[in-house]
Amino acid sequence: MKPQTVQILFEKLKAANPQPTTELSYTSVFELLTAVLLSAQSTDVGVNKATRRLFPVANTPQTLLDLGLEGLEDHIKTIGLYHSKARHLLQTCKMLVDLHGSQVPRHREALEALPGVGRKTANVVLNVAFGEPTMAVDTHIFRVSNRTGLAPGKTPLAVEHGLLKAIPSAYLVDAHHWLILHGRYVCQARQPRCWECAVATQCTFKDKIVQPR
Repeated sequence: MKPQTVQILFEKLKAANPQPTTELSYTSVFELLTAVLLSAQSTDVGVNKATRRLFPVANTPQTLLDLGLEGLEDHIKTIGLYHSKARHLLQTCKMLVDLHGSQVPRHREALEALPGVGRKTANVVLNVAFGEPTMAVDTHIFRVSNRTGLAPGKTPLAVEHGLLKAIPSAYLVDAHHWLILHGRYVCQARQPRCWECAVATQCTFKDKIVQPR
C-alpha cells in the first residue's frame, strides 16, 4: 500500500473513532496486565465478566497471591484455559513482588520475562498503559493487515514490523486500537462488512462483499 493511501486510511479511521481504547476493563496497570494475560483465546467480554468478580477481591500482586491457586481459579473459571492462566498469573505476581516492588515494569525485556507474558501481551501493556507506539498483532490485526494490503506478512512478527514501518508516526500510538476494532466489528473473518467499511476505497481486497439483501 502506498504511503499516501496509508495516510488516508488512518485519517478515515481516526475520523470514525477519534479516541480509540481497549475494551478490557481496568483501573491500574496491574489490572490491565492481568486482564490481557487472561484474554488469550478468550473474548474481552468474557474476561471483563471474570475480572468484575476478581478485582474487587484482589487487584494487586500480593492480594492475588493471598488468594492462592484454588481461590484464583474459582474467580476466573468461566475463562478458557483458566488452570494454566491462573498458574502463570500467580507466578507473575510472585516475580512482581520479589523483583519489581509489586509494580509492572515498563520495559519489554522485563515484561516478557513474566510467566504467560509474550510479545503480544507486552506490546499491549506498553501501548495502553505507557503510551508506547507498539503494535500487538492479534488475529484481527493480522487479518486486517493482510487483507487490506496495509502490511502483508506471513507471521505476526513480520506484520508488526511492517505496520511500524508503514504507519505514519502521528497515528502509531492509536493504530493498534483502530485496527483491532476494525477487525472485530467490520473486517470480520468469515464475512467482512465491506459495505459499511470506512476505508473500503483504500483497501486492496479483491473480493469485497456486497451488502446482503
